[in-house]
Amino acid sequence: MADAGGPVPGRGRRRRPGGTVLGSRPAYSVRLPPRARPAPAVTKAERTVPWLRVAAAYAWRIVLVGIAVHGAFTVLGRFQLIAVAVFLALVVTAVLRPAADLLHRFLPRPLGVAVALVGSLLVLLALLALVGNTVAGRWAKLASEFGGGLHRIEQWLGRPPFRIGPGTLTGLWNQALSYLSTHRAGLLDTLLSGLGRLVELVTAGALALFLSVFFIHSGERLWRWAGDELLPRGARPVWERAGRAAWWAFSGYTRGIIVVAAVNAVLVGVALLVLRVPLALPLTLLEFFATFVPLVGSPVALGVATVVALAGRGPLTALAVLALIVVIGQIEGHLLHPLVMSWAVRLHPLVIAVSVVAGSIVGGIIGAVVAVPFVSVAWAVLRALRSVPP
Repeated sequence: MADAGGPVPGRGRRRRPGGTVLGSRPAYSVRLPPRARPAPAVTKAERTVPWLRVAAAYAWRIVLVGIAVHGAFTVLGRFQLIAVAVFLALVVTAVLRPAADLLHRFLPRPLGVAVALVGSLLVLLALLALVGNTVAGRWAKLASEFGGGLHRIEQWLGRPPFRIGPGTLTGLWNQALSYLSTHRAGLLDTLLSGLGRLVELVTAGALALFLSVFFIHSGERLWRWAGDELLPRGARPVWERAGRAAWWAFSGYTRGIIVVAAVNAVLVGVALLVLRVPLALPLTLLEFFATFVPLVGSPVALGVATVVALAGRGPLTALAVLALIVVIGQIEGHLLHPLVMSWAVRLHPLVIAVSVVAGSIVGGIIGAVVAVPFVSVAWAVLRALRSVPP
């Protein structure tokens, strides 16, 4: 009987498809340890301390940036006339672009640009003519006032605590005259070079006026065309973002500094008229243009006004004008700049001072004027490119 014997083959245990009986175990099993990966080789750079690696990484990048900046300033120095013209054109565009946009609502775009430019030129020429007529009309009276003022200064210096005798002042005057007669040729060459610089400045002004016509009319299209023609497609959004940030910072700074200069000029003009200082209107105009050199221009202009007040009105009026330097500086630093320049790029006074000094070393007066807006634009572009776009 088949059921009474041993186990029936094929019953009780199932077989896998490969032939292995389920539930059975191999005769032996050995578990091998996982193969250890070889340790990566340690380079010499990784054996240095972390802060030294970070400092070296920053150092060579800073060196490259310095080389690029030096090269840019070298090129600008070779083409200084064109650089000044472009800067003046950008200033004119920042000032007159809102007026041209407003006129475009009622007039065609080219006609609105022409009205804005011609109107601003007429206002500037009328202001200069008014200053010239004021100086020419009072020239004889000013000469007598200055003569009397110099005599009063001589008497004032002869009193305590100075006690400078008239012979000392006469000796200094004679030394100045002898210096002028000895260095007459050098002074003449300096004057001729100054006239050459004046011709270059007039040329730069004409070129700036020509460029500002196109910048006001279609500046954004020129910027977009430059990006489309010179850059690959992937870099165009960065180009647009950097351009918007740069123009926002530059135009905001330009309009803000014009407002600050106008307020300073009004305050100085009112004070000089109250104190009856000679040449009040030319000194007011000098204060307006000197404010464009931050931290330095306004005190220098008021220093000139102090000398004029000392010669024309005496020591007490000169001291009052000298006190005006402190008052105007406090108003400009603690009231006008925080209120007016808050919508532009705000820089620390330390950064402004260093920028003005560095700009004057590189480019003289022009470098001192251009330094602060240049740093403002660079900082605005850096912030715009560092942030993640939406």
